[in-house]
Amino acid sequence: MQRDDIPAAVRSRLPGVVVALAAGGAAVAGSYAAAGFTPAYVVAPVDGAIAQYIPGVFITFAILVLGDLGAKLSLLSATVLSMGLLGTLAGLGRAIAEEAGVQPLAGPLAGVPVWGAVAALTGRPVLALGAGVGALFVVGIASLAGRVGTDDVAAADRRRVVGGVASLTGLGAVGWLLGSRGGATGSASEDAPNAATGDGDGDVNEATMQALAEADEKSFDIDGLEPLVSERFYVVDTSSVHPQTAPDDWSLSITGAVDSAARFDFDDITEREAVREFSTLRCVGERLNGKKTDTALWTGVRVGDLLEAADVPDRCCVMARAEDGFYEEFPVDALREALLVYRMNGKPLPRDHGAPARLVVPGHWGEIHVKWVNELEILDEPAEGYWEEKGWHGTGPVNTIAKLYVTEDMDDGRKRLAGHAYAGTRGISAVEVSADGGDTWNEAELSEPLPGRAVWRQWKYAYEPPGGSHEVVVRAIDGEGTLQPEADSGPYPSGASGWVSQEVS
Repeated sequence: MQRDDIPAAVRSRLPGVVVALAAGGAAVAGSYAAAGFTPAYVVAPVDGAIAQYIPGVFITFAILVLGDLGAKLSLLSATVLSMGLLGTLAGLGRAIAEEAGVQPLAGPLAGVPVWGAVAALTGRPVLALGAGVGALFVVGIASLAGRVGTDDVAAADRRRVVGGVASLTGLGAVGWLLGSRGGATGSASEDAPNAATGDGDGDVNEATMQALAEADEKSFDIDGLEPLVSERFYVVDTSSVHPQTAPDDWSLSITGAVDSAARFDFDDITEREAVREFSTLRCVGERLNGKKTDTALWTGVRVGDLLEAADVPDRCCVMARAEDGFYEEFPVDALREALLVYRMNGKPLPRDHGAPARLVVPGHWGEIHVKWVNELEILDEPAEGYWEEKGWHGTGPVNTIAKLYVTEDMDDGRKRLAGHAYAGTRGISAVEVSADGGDTWNEAELSEPLPGRAVWRQWKYAYEPPGGSHEVVVRAIDGEGTLQPEADSGPYPSGASGWVSQEVS
């Protein structure tokens, strides 16, 4: 298409559109520069709104089809929407200045509404100045370059405008790349500067180190197989930008169908007798042989003790609410068996895993192990939590599963298979392996169980392979003697179950 083919009216507006888009990008970059990857970053509330209001069918598609890419696309969508919103406001401010003939005020008229919008979205007016300054700077530079959007602007002025726009766009890209470091890492060993440094008693470090050392001794040392205590714990959340709450600013409220509301601050929790327990978490959206099942040593207090201290009567359900707006409902009976934890593998709970405190509900799907928990609303009647509103049903006990993660050749010519098995509080009594597509079965060797109400076990099995390609199948038997179902149920809506099979040559 030639330049003359573009209508003059459209051509005259293009420079203004470019400036508005650049101002939107600079505003987002400025917000990140001021707030970092925290809830005060303008993208955070937009991302939260997407998670809250997007129809369940789209979330289910993202989980089942896109997997981890879905979360990245959600954050990208929130970033683009934020740039569009702020760019539109900046463009309107610039247009008003042009129309009123006060072009020198174009920058402020663009920056002030951007600042106001970000302050309203985040509730942090001081940090919102970063976005306002970013928009002001871009529009101000464009204004100084002359009458952007007219046909008689000098070529040199155009180059200055384009150069300024390109520079700010580059700064926005750098800000975005820097912001990526604030994303979820999934590591339980990452720094947690906003978490507590104490555990509530004097010998915690020694006791924790001993427990972790014993777990390491029980683990099979096989390449590609996570030890009994996971080295990289999975991270799944509805929010891309995680809360950042200091222990001194955190509290847990018990509200709802109670005689009187109760509140516990962080010191109230850590001064209680600490409980340490190994527990495995499994994501309800995990694929059959996926890798969103992990184990850690958690330190905290029994929620049942908190409910007793608050004199909470017997009720049907609880709605657990979090700092990021997440909420999930499940039976009070399960809550009484839960832990409120503030340390993970002996270290302060990392931000990505719910710092300063989260729930761990042994044997139940991961969606009710609410991170960043700040309220327990006791209910008289059942209600729908976030995931139930989206069509999922993952508040109950987990399904039994045996995972196949390792297929390797041994030095003696045999093949070795290995994986994990998990059945919640029912435990694992056996894992059976077939090397002929399910015609015959042999029992695998299990690792010793960790002390805990709901923990996985490793398994391994070596065999003489038949000639050529063959199908291996694995299945688990829980501690009650029940063989897991054979059919692959798929993750939706109540979690994946089924025998894992793989073609091996």
